[in-house]
Amino acid sequence: MDRIRGGESIVVPGARDVRGTIDGPDDPDALVVACPPYPKEGGSRTDARLRAVGDALATRDVGCLRFDYGPWDEGYGECEDVRNALRWAAARVETVGCFGFSFGGAEAILAAASVDVDVACVSALAPTASLGDDLEVPSAIDDLDGGVALQVVYGTRDDVADWEPVVEAARRRDAAGRRDTEVVEWSADHFFVGQEERVAADVADFLAEHA
Repeated sequence: MDRIRGGESIVVPGARDVRGTIDGPDDPDALVVACPPYPKEGGSRTDARLRAVGDALATRDVGCLRFDYGPWDEGYGECEDVRNALRWAAARVETVGCFGFSFGGAEAILAAASVDVDVACVSALAPTASLGDDLEVPSAIDDLDGGVALQVVYGTRDDVADWEPVVEAARRRDAAGRRDTEVVEWSADHFFVGQEERVAADVADFLAEHA
């Protein structure tokens, strides 16, 4: 396997221009792909929640690949960007996880349910339920392999994302006894203002446990 070096910048192979940054230790056993929020409103790998999760994972000896999507493609090309990042990670580490915030949370679940490599765990922070035709997140939760651990984190005061159907689908999965499904509720708005580090600790604990 090719080496992974903390702090390095990489280009994710594929038809689109996708670039990322590695957080954490050199040559980790596990790597989490972190998906940015809505790129048309400036969402990028520098997002405060992604950086907080990357930092929290580093303290747990788990690597994190924060990346930027390629050109806007209505959610479809962005989902392939996530899949390509997961493929890149799977070729280099033993265990791969996925995380995303908002739009990225939806993409993390959609990609984990449709990629052709093993994904151990996925955590979605304030995910929205739909990004368009054939990009329905509750359906993707139903399609997730039973061996994939799932965490959905939401804020009770979130009036931006349509998170309720995602939470309901996760709770159905949990009730059905599907492996390691966790729903975490915070008294927070969509952006978790002032709570980024504490929320990131919840996310990192879950990912590190299952990665």
